Amino acid sequence: MPKFKMLAPGPWGEKSLRDYNYSMVMEVDGRIELSGQGGWDPRTLDFPTGRTIESEIDQAFDNVAFMLNAVGLSWSDVAHVNSYHVPEPDGTILAATAEMGRQFRRRIPDHKPLWTCLGVAVLGDPNMRVEIRVTAFREA
Repeated sequence: MPKFKMLAPGPWGEKSLRDYNYSMVMEVDGRIELSGQGGWDPRTLDFPTGRTIESEIDQAFDNVAFMLNAVGLSWSDVAHVNSYHVPEPDGTILAATAEMGRQFRRRIPDHKPLWTCLGVAVLGDPNMRVEIRVTAFREA
């Protein structure tokens, strides 16, 4: 039976473990799964209001990178991405999906991960408009 290694790195990881009893990172047999990462400010753990969806997605990508770095990986090790988006006032997620594509090109230019993108009514915090969950692998 595989042994799970569970981690809750950084202030957001500590808060999630303490307040909600879940880990941010799980590793088993070289496969790394991350809990969904949002665009929270890593210093204050708040979701700043009034910013663009593009800046929130950029911060969510940074937060994913932080969790990956905590286990010695980076965006280049990511094989699959799930993203969840609250629609913009116009009812679409077009700006969000365009920014996701820009972030993929910027952060992992050498390969193309699998991507599942969903529009959702709400996320875990009322100020949260994006959540990104990834699966990564260590090199064999």
